[in-house]
Amino acid sequence: MTIATTPTSVVDPPWDWAPPAGSRWERPVGLLRLDGPDTLRVLHGQTSQAIEGASPGQWLGTCCIGPTARMRAVAEVLVDGAGAWLVIVAGDPEAVRTALDRVLFPADRVRLGEVSRATLHQPLGATGPDPTPAGTWAALGDTPGWRLGEAVLLPAGETPPPWLAGLRPLEPQEQERWRLQQGLPAAPAEINEETNPFELGLAARVSLGKGCYVGQETLAKLATYDGVKRQLRRWHARDVGNGAILPGTPLLDGGGGRGGLITSSLELPAGEGWIGLALVRRACLQEPELRAGDATGPLLRLSVPPAFQAPPSGAGDRASS
Repeated sequence: MTIATTPTSVVDPPWDWAPPAGSRWERPVGLLRLDGPDTLRVLHGQTSQAIEGASPGQWLGTCCIGPTARMRAVAEVLVDGAGAWLVIVAGDPEAVRTALDRVLFPADRVRLGEVSRATLHQPLGATGPDPTPAGTWAALGDTPGWRLGEAVLLPAGETPPPWLAGLRPLEPQEQERWRLQQGLPAAPAEINEETNPFELGLAARVSLGKGCYVGQETLAKLATYDGVKRQLRRWHARDVGNGAILPGTPLLDGGGGRGGLITSSLELPAGEGWIGLALVRRACLQEPELRAGDATGPLLRLSVPPAFQAPPSGAGDRASS
């Protein structure tokens, strides 16, 4: 799971912002339980990660995608001896369940549970007791819930352990600012039927070497034939005046050509301007600035967010048209 656990400090404002000391980031997530001996095979075939050979105790990040590799959700898979938990951290959990239910056959030895709600608590700048090693998870013991690295996953209604409860939850604007600063895609702004994992910087959640799975042909073509036409970038605009920069606003290059599209935006306090995320066309990836809206719109300074993982070599990472 790509979440920064220690606030980063970047030279260029406003990206030098860090959450207050002793904070935690709370994210509502969906839990979907799959039981039965065919659980890993089904998840292997219906998500982007190599899951079939996973062992109990493993934690794998994956993407739930459609037949043309369009995004449905970002998810974590927690493997155990009886099946697995699918944790939907961004996207529509009910849509993910519906998609899985449609592909299950009577012969599949899988029991698909109902969606339940949970909260993923991520400490920022603080580490609680007994974090799990990378790529593994552990039950909390007597308290319902799971430990995922330094994060804690709790079913809805469960009380955080004392060490976690003592950390201040981020305010809503702080949560969104942290998400945008790290470059973590959300639904429906970035995760939707128009985007694929490589565009959103989720390459580590894709296995190109595993066997047949939904969306495989599309992802293989994107990786082989330089097919990723745009990538996620974060942006900052200082001089906006009395206007607003809203999702859906087009971006223009210096010659007035199409540069991309804003997907998320947030107005910062104290006159710091606006920040957000945008999908930037490949030809403009090396441009330090693009203009929002039209030829008179504000200039947006672009940078690669820390959470972004570049597409496979040759998959649209060259700034050529």
